[in-house]
Amino acid sequence: MSSKNIDLLATVANLYYNFNQSQAQIASRFDLSPSKVSRLIKEARERGIVEIHVHMPIPRDLELEQILMRDFCLKDAYVLKTSADTDDGLSLETLGKLAAIHLERVIDALPAEASIGVAWGTDVHSVVNALSSNPSRQIDVVQLLGGVGSMLLDSPELGRTVAAKLGGHHHDLHAPFLVEKETARDAFLAEPVVQESFRRAKSVGLAIIGVGSVEDEASSFLRAGLVTRSNLAQLRVQGAVGEVCGQFIDINGCNDEFEINRRIIAISLDDLRYIPRVIAIAHGLPKAASILAAMRGKFLNALVTDDITAQAIIELAKTVPPAPDPDPIDTPAEETLP
Repeated sequence: MSSKNIDLLATVANLYYNFNQSQAQIASRFDLSPSKVSRLIKEARERGIVEIHVHMPIPRDLELEQILMRDFCLKDAYVLKTSADTDDGLSLETLGKLAAIHLERVIDALPAEASIGVAWGTDVHSVVNALSSNPSRQIDVVQLLGGVGSMLLDSPELGRTVAAKLGGHHHDLHAPFLVEKETARDAFLAEPVVQESFRRAKSVGLAIIGVGSVEDEASSFLRAGLVTRSNLAQLRVQGAVGEVCGQFIDINGCNDEFEINRRIIAISLDDLRYIPRVIAIAHGLPKAASILAAMRGKFLNALVTDDITAQAIIELAKTVPPAPDPDPIDTPAEETLP
């Protein structure tokens, strides 16, 4: 390409990007058609004459976000870009801030009568801590599962914090998270106050959840003292790869095979699927399989994670194909259920 043509590309690009001139103004100056100016601007970018740098407040991997959204039919994905010297504590804190940015935008768009459901876990704790206070919103918060007892992980504590920040009421689920026998769970579920709690949980417009692991080093169940290492090992043998709202799932998102699920008091995974917005915050290589399983089960439609975890999920999905879905579920996208 001649120097004259390169100079024209550079001049047109400068006028357009740096001097905010319209394509019509540039066309008039150089006796060109507006469509020709548009092609010159495009060519300037393709030839590297124009380089666009977007400074993100928190570094993200937009390419991985697009892959996750495309491959797993997500409504949204936010992937934190990490560096070699990023430790996990800093990554978790930054991930919480990234998730909070997304959450605040979603919350701003919620209708006045909408409510929010909150689950449990360290990742959920990180976003709850980072969430800005906006008491004028007056949004109620609903507990999605029973009380765990751990101040850091507990759904009631996290829910109360969100409600205080958003100026709404917190609706307790008056039941423990895990009971000894299925009959005890059935007795709690028969209580009118618990039934009312689950009615509220099913009607939220937004749910904030984590995704748990069955690996010892990343298990919230183990950290909260709800299971032993031996219990987790047995769950792995049975095919569990993780948990969502306290219910263990296999790599395809199925939860029917695990006895412990029948002793959990939490919103059902079937009901979770029909909440319009379910945002999961989860990261770490031990959670790659559980996040993949949760997406295959359609228990979330937005994911906040980091680049290392996202890449591991994508690679795992290639090596472990999903089981055929005999009964596809058509999940509503935006409607809030009555």
